[in-house]
Amino acid sequence: MTTKDTTSDQNLELLNANLAKVEQLSRRLMDILGKHKPLRSELNAPETGMFVNAAAVYWQAMAENPGKVMESQLELWTKSVKHYVDAQHMLMQGKFAAPQDDTGEDRRFSHEMWRTNPYFNFIKQQYMRNKEAVETAVAGLEGLSVKERQRVEYFSQQITDMMAPTNFLGTNPAALEKAVETDGQSLVDGLENLIADLEDNNGELLVKLADETAFEIGVNIATAPGKVVYRNRMFELLQFTPTTETVHEIPLVIFPPWINKYYILDLKEQNSMIRWLTDQGYTVFVVSWINPDRSYSDVGLDTYIDEGFLTAIEQVKEITAQKQVNAVGYCIAGTTLHLTLALMKHRGDKSVKSATFFTTLTDFNDQGEFTPFLQNDFIDGIDREIEETGFLRSFIMQRTFSFLRSNDLVYGPAIKSYMMGETPPAFDLLYWNGDGSGLPGKMAHEYLRKLCQDNQFVTDGVEFCGERLHVSDVDVPTCAVTCETDHIARWKDCFNGFQMTKSRSKTFIVSESGHIAGIVNPPSKKKYGHYVNKDVSGSADDWMEGATFHEGSWWPRWDTWLSSRSGKKVEARQPGDSTHKVLEDAPGSYVRVRAIR
Repeated sequence: MTTKDTTSDQNLELLNANLAKVEQLSRRLMDILGKHKPLRSELNAPETGMFVNAAAVYWQAMAENPGKVMESQLELWTKSVKHYVDAQHMLMQGKFAAPQDDTGEDRRFSHEMWRTNPYFNFIKQQYMRNKEAVETAVAGLEGLSVKERQRVEYFSQQITDMMAPTNFLGTNPAALEKAVETDGQSLVDGLENLIADLEDNNGELLVKLADETAFEIGVNIATAPGKVVYRNRMFELLQFTPTTETVHEIPLVIFPPWINKYYILDLKEQNSMIRWLTDQGYTVFVVSWINPDRSYSDVGLDTYIDEGFLTAIEQVKEITAQKQVNAVGYCIAGTTLHLTLALMKHRGDKSVKSATFFTTLTDFNDQGEFTPFLQNDFIDGIDREIEETGFLRSFIMQRTFSFLRSNDLVYGPAIKSYMMGETPPAFDLLYWNGDGSGLPGKMAHEYLRKLCQDNQFVTDGVEFCGERLHVSDVDVPTCAVTCETDHIARWKDCFNGFQMTKSRSKTFIVSESGHIAGIVNPPSKKKYGHYVNKDVSGSADDWMEGATFHEGSWWPRWDTWLSSRSGKKVEARQPGDSTHKVLEDAPGSYVRVRAIR
């Protein structure tokens, strides 16, 4: 027997051994799935009436104009049959090659075998033509409301994305190629990754986007030096150690969103906004929210306003011996900062000198990409989930956000992890993205019903803390920073709400990039630029048409705006004071609490 034969036999033995491991792991997988309590059906798909209505519209169109519908079907059939004939013709000529492919570029089909191998190219072309046919049919539906159309478009897109041949081992050349190259080890590793993800989420499939073993909070992420100087049931107050001899007199308190952890603003030294702000001479406080469980079921937005925002502002004033603070609200915390400022206006409280809002919505008239999930069938399902568990589990929200970009955040990572057997990357931003928080039941209900669905804050006003609050109550100097490609808080929608405040001093900025990268954009990177325009009187389109583009980060521009409202320079303050003893080092304890799955 030759060396080549021996090596071949060894490879075959290794492949068979790995395939046997796959079978064992598959049984383990079945055990996990068998014990899994599925998420309520209302949170997995829209009510069937949506599809029934769309189908009725389609068949009505066919009855009224059968020629139009048949024309689109015949176009698909013609292209499909022609493609089949072309592929057969190439094979009959003895050419192992794909026929001409005019289906366009798609990142999912980047492997060369999708272009060169007749089998894989045939599958790819047929998929692309069917996908096009579905999109054409949906686009041609008439008689649907705007929201119905958005929902049909979204869920039909989800179906076509899910059925992509790249998502199945037998029709994914890259995954098959790696399985052969590794003698099946990639399949073993992939199944182990899949099982680990299911076990971490009580049987729910939530693809892990980052290597969680690569990061430790307070060690190589969230490391800005500081102290916990106050704690209640809602938050820990972090005061960061100054890096300059003098600081601005007026302190800065940052309210991050409580859907995620505060350390998006302190991922690492190079992109930490917290470190950068201390280097500019600010006394920086950050609220680190509690990760709630069932015991927080009765906590509403009024609790966040009272025990969160108002309490934090008072504590910062006491520690710094100042009558006013400058405040920052990010995303949902920016929305709630607006509510808080409206309440303070009613009470005659002038504790906030200026307010900055990062990617903040107050006007929810156009729900954008969230329209499919903000209808009664889904919100009713969330209400029932809240009634049962007392809070909204973080993975439900994380899954929703992920499916807005399903190819990038669900199927693509799943292919790499489960079919290719790859370890997720050690990426700090993706680690943070997976370290979410739950939402108290009452708060989630109020936010979704009163603000998102009914849009009360910008219409008739919304009742919290014994007052009817309206966005027009906000009259402190404001600066809003939005992001050009943000799909969560679209900049034009942010602009609409921003215009409704009664602030006499308004600054509006649009940063390049999206919801996170547009905000976490340090000057040292020189990566994303930003747009500015002092005239905020017209529409969002008018504003952008008259805006000036500037290279580089918006941070220095904001520093100029903020410093002019931060008073004189005083001796740098060390964390805490005589009545606020240091409780522990930053980042504190609350940030380390993992969400309940």
